[in-house]
Amino acid sequence: MRALDAARETCERYLPGLLGALAKHPLTDLERPESPAIELFRSHGGPGLVIPKTYSGLGAGPVEAVEVTRALAAASPSLAVATTMHHFSVATLFSLADSLQSSGVEWALLEGIVEQNLLVASGFAEGRPGRGILEPTMNARLDEGGKGYRINGAKKPCSLSSSMDLLTASVALPRPDGTSEMAVLLVPRQTEGVSIHPFWSSWALAGAESDEIRLTDVLVDEQQVMRTELGDSGELDQLQTVGFIWFEMLISASYLGIASALAERVTTAGRGSVSERAELVTRLETAALLLEGVARMIQDGETGNAALAKSLVARYGAQDAIGDTVRKAVELLGGMAFISSGDVGYLSAASNGLSFHPPSRSSFAEPFVEHIGGKPLRMT
Repeated sequence: MRALDAARETCERYLPGLLGALAKHPLTDLERPESPAIELFRSHGGPGLVIPKTYSGLGAGPVEAVEVTRALAAASPSLAVATTMHHFSVATLFSLADSLQSSGVEWALLEGIVEQNLLVASGFAEGRPGRGILEPTMNARLDEGGKGYRINGAKKPCSLSSSMDLLTASVALPRPDGTSEMAVLLVPRQTEGVSIHPFWSSWALAGAESDEIRLTDVLVDEQQVMRTELGDSGELDQLQTVGFIWFEMLISASYLGIASALAERVTTAGRGSVSERAELVTRLETAALLLEGVARMIQDGETGNAALAKSLVARYGAQDAIGDTVRKAVELLGGMAFISSGDVGYLSAASNGLSFHPPSRSSFAEPFVEHIGGKPLRMT
Protein backbone atom coordinates (compact mmCIF):
# COMPACT_ATOMS: atom_id res chain seq x y z
CA MET A 1 0.00 0.00 0.00
CA ARG A 2 1.62 3.19 -1.25
CA ALA A 3 1.12 5.45 1.79
CA LEU A 4 2.24 2.79 4.25
CA ASP A 5 5.26 1.96 2.09
CA ALA A 6 6.19 5.65 2.09
CA ALA A 7 5.92 5.71 5.90
CA ARG A 8 8.20 2.67 6.05
CA GLU A 9 10.73 4.38 3.83
CA THR A 10 10.77 7.37 6.18
CA CYS A 11 11.23 5.06 9.16
CA GLU A 12 14.11 3.28 7.42
CA ARG A 13 15.76 6.61 6.63
CA TYR A 14 15.75 7.73 10.27
CA LEU A 15 15.95 4.37 12.07
CA PRO A 16 17.68 2.05 9.59
CA GLY A 17 17.18 -1.63 10.26
CA LEU A 18 14.51 -1.27 12.95
CA LEU A 19 11.57 -2.49 10.87
CA GLY A 20 13.64 -5.42 9.64
CA ALA A 21 14.55 -6.32 13.21
CA LEU A 22 10.89 -6.14 14.29
CA ALA A 23 9.84 -8.29 11.32
CA LYS A 24 11.93 -11.18 12.69
CA HIS A 25 9.42 -11.53 15.53
CA PRO A 26 5.75 -12.58 15.24
CA LEU A 27 3.19 -9.98 16.25
CA THR A 28 2.24 -12.02 19.31
CA ASP A 29 5.80 -11.77 20.66
CA LEU A 30 6.02 -8.03 20.00
CA GLU A 31 2.73 -7.38 21.80
CA ARG A 32 3.28 -9.41 24.96
CA PRO A 33 4.79 -8.24 28.25
CA GLU A 34 8.61 -8.26 28.09
CA SER A 35 8.41 -7.72 24.33
CA PRO A 36 11.75 -7.20 22.58
CA ALA A 37 10.34 -4.22 20.63
CA ILE A 38 11.25 -1.38 23.01
CA GLU A 39 14.87 -2.44 23.37
CA LEU A 40 15.12 -2.84 19.58
CA PHE A 41 13.80 0.73 19.30
CA ARG A 42 16.44 1.92 21.75
CA SER A 43 19.32 0.03 20.08
CA HIS A 44 18.40 1.55 16.69
CA GLY A 45 18.60 5.12 18.01
CA GLY A 46 14.87 5.71 18.40
CA PRO A 47 15.04 7.94 21.51
CA GLY A 48 16.68 10.73 19.49
CA LEU A 49 14.15 10.71 16.63
CA VAL A 50 12.43 14.07 17.19
CA ILE A 51 15.27 15.79 19.03
CA PRO A 52 16.75 18.57 16.83
CA LYS A 53 20.14 18.02 15.25
CA THR A 54 21.31 21.10 17.17
CA TYR A 55 21.17 18.89 20.26
CA SER A 56 22.67 15.87 18.45
CA GLY A 57 19.31 14.24 17.78
CA LEU A 58 18.09 12.74 14.50
CA GLY A 59 16.10 15.87 13.68
CA ALA A 60 12.87 14.30 12.41
CA GLY A 61 10.21 16.97 12.01
CA PRO A 62 6.53 16.54 12.90
CA VAL A 63 5.58 15.23 9.43
CA GLU A 64 8.34 12.61 9.52
CA ALA A 65 7.46 11.71 13.13
CA VAL A 66 3.89 10.93 12.08
CA GLU A 67 5.13 8.70 9.26
CA VAL A 68 7.64 6.85 11.47
CA THR A 69 4.97 6.31 14.14
CA ARG A 70 2.53 5.00 11.53
CA ALA A 71 5.11 2.54 10.19
CA LEU A 72 6.07 1.31 13.66
CA ALA A 73 2.42 0.86 14.69
CA ALA A 74 1.76 -1.30 11.64
CA ALA A 75 4.59 -3.56 12.83
CA SER A 76 4.01 -3.35 16.59
CA PRO A 77 1.10 -1.31 18.00
CA SER A 78 2.45 -1.50 21.55
CA LEU A 79 5.80 -0.04 20.48
CA ALA A 80 4.18 2.94 18.76
CA VAL A 81 1.89 3.72 21.70
CA ALA A 82 4.72 3.38 24.22
CA THR A 83 7.21 5.50 22.30
CA THR A 84 4.62 8.18 21.61
CA MET A 85 4.89 8.99 25.33
CA HIS A 86 8.64 9.42 24.94
CA HIS A 87 8.45 11.46 21.73
CA PHE A 88 5.88 14.00 22.87
CA SER A 89 7.77 14.53 26.12
CA VAL A 90 11.15 15.16 24.50
CA ALA A 91 9.66 17.13 21.59
CA THR A 92 8.15 19.49 24.15
CA LEU A 93 11.31 19.80 26.21
CA PHE A 94 13.63 20.39 23.28
CA SER A 95 11.27 22.78 21.50
CA LEU A 96 11.58 24.98 24.58
CA ALA A 97 15.25 24.16 25.11
CA ASP A 98 16.57 27.71 25.29
CA SER A 99 14.10 28.81 27.96
CA LEU A 100 14.64 25.63 29.98
CA GLN A 101 18.41 26.08 29.91
CA SER A 102 18.08 29.62 31.23
CA SER A 103 15.61 28.53 33.95
CA GLY A 104 18.12 26.24 35.65
CA VAL A 105 16.53 22.91 34.72
CA GLU A 106 19.07 20.08 34.99
CA TRP A 107 20.29 20.14 31.39
CA ALA A 108 22.60 17.14 31.87
CA LEU A 109 19.52 14.93 32.11
CA LEU A 110 18.26 16.16 28.74
CA GLU A 111 21.64 15.80 27.10
CA GLY A 112 21.74 12.21 28.29
CA ILE A 113 18.60 11.38 26.32
CA VAL A 114 20.58 11.69 23.09
CA GLU A 115 24.02 10.64 24.27
CA GLN A 116 22.86 7.50 26.09
CA ASN A 117 19.62 6.69 24.19
CA LEU A 118 17.51 7.27 27.29
CA LEU A 119 13.75 6.68 27.26
CA VAL A 120 11.34 9.14 28.91
CA ALA A 121 8.01 8.04 30.40
CA SER A 122 5.13 10.45 30.91
CA GLY A 123 3.43 10.63 34.30
CA PHE A 124 0.53 12.96 33.57
CA ALA A 125 -3.07 12.39 34.68
CA GLU A 126 -4.18 10.19 31.79
CA GLY A 127 -6.04 7.10 32.89
CA ARG A 128 -7.81 8.34 36.03
CA PRO A 129 -11.62 8.32 35.63
CA GLY A 130 -13.24 11.51 36.83
CA ARG A 131 -9.92 13.35 37.02
CA GLY A 132 -9.03 16.35 34.89
CA ILE A 133 -6.10 15.71 32.56
CA LEU A 134 -4.21 18.64 34.07
CA GLU A 135 -4.75 17.62 37.67
CA PRO A 136 -1.32 16.67 39.05
CA THR A 137 -0.70 12.98 39.69
CA MET A 138 1.91 13.75 42.36
CA ASN A 139 1.94 15.82 45.53
CA ALA A 140 4.94 17.62 46.99
CA ARG A 141 6.04 18.93 50.36
CA LEU A 142 9.12 20.91 51.23
CA ASP A 143 12.02 18.71 52.29
CA GLU A 144 12.76 19.19 55.98
CA GLY A 145 16.49 19.38 55.22
CA GLY A 146 15.91 22.21 52.75
CA LYS A 147 17.16 20.17 49.80
CA GLY A 148 14.09 20.60 47.61
CA TYR A 149 10.79 18.71 47.61
CA ARG A 150 9.60 15.29 48.70
CA ILE A 151 7.27 13.80 46.09
CA ASN A 152 4.54 11.23 46.66
CA GLY A 153 2.01 9.80 44.23
CA ALA A 154 1.49 7.34 41.42
CA LYS A 155 0.74 7.17 37.71
CA LYS A 156 -1.21 4.20 36.36
CA PRO A 157 -1.14 3.17 33.65
CA CYS A 158 2.23 4.57 32.64
CA SER A 159 3.73 3.30 29.38
CA LEU A 160 7.46 2.49 29.28
CA SER A 161 7.28 1.77 33.00
CA SER A 162 9.88 -1.01 32.84
CA SER A 163 12.19 0.49 30.22
CA MET A 164 12.14 4.17 31.17
CA ASP A 165 15.29 5.99 32.23
CA LEU A 166 13.55 9.28 33.12
CA LEU A 167 10.03 10.15 34.24
CA THR A 168 8.25 13.42 33.52
CA ALA A 169 5.34 13.98 35.88
CA SER A 170 2.92 16.70 36.86
CA VAL A 171 3.03 17.76 40.50
CA ALA A 172 1.34 20.23 42.83
CA LEU A 173 4.06 22.34 44.53
CA PRO A 174 3.12 24.04 47.82
CA ARG A 175 3.22 27.84 48.03
CA PRO A 176 3.89 29.78 51.26
CA ASP A 177 0.27 30.99 51.32
CA GLY A 178 -1.09 27.44 51.44
CA THR A 179 -2.10 27.27 47.78
CA SER A 180 -0.26 25.19 45.19
CA GLU A 181 1.12 25.62 41.71
CA MET A 182 1.46 23.06 38.96
CA ALA A 183 4.90 21.99 37.79
CA VAL A 184 6.53 19.26 35.72
CA LEU A 185 9.24 17.08 37.24
CA LEU A 186 12.13 15.30 35.56
CA VAL A 187 13.05 12.28 37.70
CA PRO A 188 15.73 9.65 36.92
CA ARG A 189 14.49 6.05 37.15
CA GLN A 190 17.18 5.08 39.67
CA THR A 191 16.13 7.76 42.17
CA GLU A 192 15.43 6.29 45.60
CA GLY A 193 11.69 5.88 46.14
CA VAL A 194 10.72 5.21 42.48
CA SER A 195 9.11 1.78 42.10
CA ILE A 196 7.16 -0.19 39.47
CA HIS A 197 4.04 -2.24 40.26
CA PRO A 198 1.82 -4.51 38.08
CA PHE A 199 -1.30 -2.80 36.74
CA TRP A 200 -2.08 -3.59 33.07
CA SER A 201 -4.26 -6.72 32.87
CA SER A 202 -5.43 -6.62 29.26
CA TRP A 203 -3.70 -8.62 26.52
CA ALA A 204 -4.23 -5.70 24.12
CA LEU A 205 -1.17 -3.41 23.92
CA ALA A 206 0.49 -5.37 26.71
CA GLY A 207 3.90 -4.73 25.13
CA ALA A 208 3.64 -1.01 25.94
CA GLU A 209 4.66 -1.68 29.56
CA SER A 210 1.71 0.29 30.93
CA ASP A 211 2.02 -0.53 34.62
CA GLU A 212 2.05 1.66 37.73
CA ILE A 213 4.93 3.95 38.59
CA ARG A 214 4.90 4.92 42.26
CA LEU A 215 6.91 7.71 43.90
CA THR A 216 7.37 7.43 47.66
CA ASP A 217 9.16 10.32 49.39
CA VAL A 218 11.26 10.92 46.28
CA LEU A 219 13.64 13.85 46.75
CA VAL A 220 13.90 16.32 43.86
CA ASP A 221 15.75 19.60 43.82
CA GLU A 222 14.78 22.86 42.15
CA GLN A 223 16.73 22.02 39.00
CA GLN A 224 14.43 19.10 38.28
CA VAL A 225 11.32 21.32 38.32
CA MET A 226 9.69 23.13 35.40
CA ARG A 227 6.94 25.43 36.65
CA THR A 228 3.77 25.77 34.56
CA GLU A 229 0.61 27.79 34.93
CA LEU A 230 -2.86 28.23 33.51
CA GLY A 231 -4.10 31.42 31.94
CA ASP A 232 -6.91 33.42 33.50
CA SER A 233 -9.46 31.52 31.40
CA GLY A 234 -8.03 28.07 32.04
CA GLU A 235 -5.89 27.85 28.90
CA LEU A 236 -2.56 26.07 29.04
CA ASP A 237 0.86 27.66 29.13
CA GLN A 238 3.38 27.17 26.33
CA LEU A 239 5.01 24.04 27.75
CA GLN A 240 1.70 22.24 28.22
CA THR A 241 0.21 23.39 24.93
CA VAL A 242 3.12 22.22 22.80
CA GLY A 243 3.09 18.90 24.62
CA PHE A 244 -0.61 18.29 24.14
CA ILE A 245 -0.48 19.06 20.42
CA TRP A 246 2.39 16.62 19.90
CA PHE A 247 0.61 14.01 22.01
CA GLU A 248 -2.70 14.20 20.14
CA MET A 249 -0.89 14.02 16.79
CA LEU A 250 1.37 11.07 17.62
CA ILE A 251 -1.12 8.98 19.58
CA SER A 252 -3.54 9.32 16.66
CA ALA A 253 -0.75 8.32 14.26
CA SER A 254 -0.22 5.18 16.34
CA TYR A 255 -3.78 4.02 15.79
CA LEU A 256 -3.59 5.12 12.16
CA GLY A 257 -0.74 2.63 11.77
CA ILE A 258 -2.80 -0.18 13.32
CA ALA A 259 -5.66 0.50 10.89
CA SER A 260 -3.14 0.70 8.05
CA ALA A 261 -1.91 -2.82 8.83
CA LEU A 262 -5.45 -4.14 8.44
CA ALA A 263 -6.17 -2.12 5.29
CA GLU A 264 -2.94 -3.40 3.73
CA ARG A 265 -4.07 -6.97 4.31
CA VAL A 266 -7.27 -6.17 2.40
CA THR A 267 -5.52 -4.56 -0.57
CA THR A 268 -2.77 -7.19 -0.77
CA ALA A 269 -5.30 -10.03 -0.77
CA GLY A 270 -7.59 -8.19 -3.19
CA ARG A 271 -10.56 -8.64 -0.89
CA GLY A 272 -13.86 -7.05 -1.82
CA SER A 273 -14.62 -5.12 -4.98
CA VAL A 274 -12.42 -2.39 -6.46
CA SER A 275 -14.92 0.19 -5.23
CA GLU A 276 -14.87 -1.23 -1.71
CA ARG A 277 -11.08 -1.20 -1.56
CA ALA A 278 -10.97 2.35 -2.91
CA GLU A 279 -13.51 3.47 -0.32
CA LEU A 280 -11.53 1.77 2.45
CA VAL A 281 -8.23 3.41 1.58
CA THR A 282 -9.88 6.78 0.97
CA ARG A 283 -11.33 6.73 4.47
CA LEU A 284 -7.98 5.72 5.93
CA GLU A 285 -6.06 8.43 4.11
CA THR A 286 -8.58 11.01 5.32
CA ALA A 287 -7.22 10.35 8.80
CA ALA A 288 -3.64 10.55 7.51
CA LEU A 289 -4.26 13.94 5.89
CA LEU A 290 -5.81 15.32 9.08
CA LEU A 291 -2.72 14.35 11.07
CA GLU A 292 -0.39 15.67 8.39
CA GLY A 293 -2.23 18.98 8.72
CA VAL A 294 -1.46 19.07 12.45
CA ALA A 295 2.18 18.18 11.74
CA ARG A 296 2.55 21.01 9.23
CA MET A 297 0.89 23.38 11.68
CA ILE A 298 3.57 22.54 14.27
CA GLN A 299 6.26 22.81 11.62
CA ASP A 300 5.04 26.30 10.77
CA GLY A 301 5.29 27.36 14.40
CA GLU A 302 1.55 27.38 15.07
CA THR A 303 1.44 25.91 18.59
CA GLY A 304 -0.81 28.24 20.56
CA ASN A 305 -4.22 27.78 22.13
CA ALA A 306 -6.10 27.94 18.80
CA ALA A 307 -3.72 25.34 17.35
CA LEU A 308 -4.50 23.01 20.24
CA ALA A 309 -8.19 23.24 19.39
CA LYS A 310 -7.42 22.43 15.75
CA SER A 311 -5.30 19.44 16.76
CA LEU A 312 -8.17 18.02 18.82
CA VAL A 313 -10.62 18.48 15.95
CA ALA A 314 -8.16 16.57 13.75
CA ARG A 315 -7.76 13.85 16.40
CA TYR A 316 -11.52 13.20 16.67
CA GLY A 317 -11.90 13.27 12.89
CA ALA A 318 -9.04 10.80 12.54
CA GLN A 319 -10.50 8.66 15.31
CA ASP A 320 -13.79 8.34 13.42
CA ALA A 321 -12.05 7.57 10.13
CA ILE A 322 -9.82 4.96 11.78
CA GLY A 323 -12.84 3.26 13.38
CA ASP A 324 -14.68 3.15 10.06
CA THR A 325 -11.61 1.74 8.30
CA VAL A 326 -11.05 -1.02 10.85
CA ARG A 327 -14.67 -2.17 10.80
CA LYS A 328 -14.74 -2.26 7.00
CA ALA A 329 -11.33 -3.96 6.73
CA VAL A 330 -12.32 -6.75 9.13
CA GLU A 331 -15.55 -7.27 7.21
CA LEU A 332 -13.75 -7.45 3.86
CA LEU A 333 -11.07 -9.81 5.18
CA GLY A 334 -13.84 -12.18 6.21
CA GLY A 335 -14.31 -14.87 8.79
CA MET A 336 -11.57 -17.20 7.57
CA ALA A 337 -8.92 -14.50 7.93
CA PHE A 338 -10.18 -13.81 11.43
CA ILE A 339 -10.20 -17.50 12.35
CA SER A 340 -6.93 -18.55 10.73
CA SER A 341 -4.75 -15.92 12.42
CA GLY A 342 -4.98 -14.08 15.70
CA ASP A 343 -3.41 -10.99 14.11
CA VAL A 344 -6.63 -9.68 12.56
CA GLY A 345 -8.57 -9.93 15.80
CA TYR A 346 -5.70 -8.44 17.77
CA LEU A 347 -5.24 -5.43 15.47
CA SER A 348 -8.98 -4.85 15.47
CA ALA A 349 -9.12 -4.85 19.28
CA ALA A 350 -6.01 -2.71 19.72
CA SER A 351 -7.31 -0.09 17.28
CA ASN A 352 -10.06 0.90 19.72
CA GLY A 353 -7.58 2.39 22.16
CA LEU A 354 -7.59 5.88 20.70
CA SER A 355 -10.99 6.61 22.21
CA PHE A 356 -9.54 6.00 25.68
CA HIS A 357 -6.85 8.68 25.49
CA PRO A 358 -7.63 12.15 26.86
CA PRO A 359 -9.50 14.30 26.51
CA SER A 360 -12.72 12.35 26.09
CA ARG A 361 -15.05 13.63 23.41
CA SER A 362 -17.71 14.48 26.00
CA SER A 363 -15.31 16.53 28.17
CA PHE A 364 -14.09 18.41 25.09
CA ALA A 365 -17.57 19.42 23.91
CA GLU A 366 -18.36 22.35 26.20
CA PRO A 367 -14.89 23.96 26.08
CA PHE A 368 -14.88 23.58 22.29
CA VAL A 369 -18.28 25.21 21.87
CA GLU A 370 -17.07 28.09 24.05
CA HIS A 371 -13.89 28.26 21.96
CA ILE A 372 -15.69 28.51 18.62
CA GLY A 373 -17.68 31.30 20.21
CA GLY A 374 -14.48 33.27 20.76
CA LYS A 375 -13.06 32.16 24.12
CA PRO A 376 -9.69 30.45 24.74
CA LEU A 377 -9.88 26.66 24.83
CA ARG A 378 -9.99 25.52 28.45
CA MET A 379 -8.37 22.19 29.36
CA THR A 380 -9.12 22.19 33.10
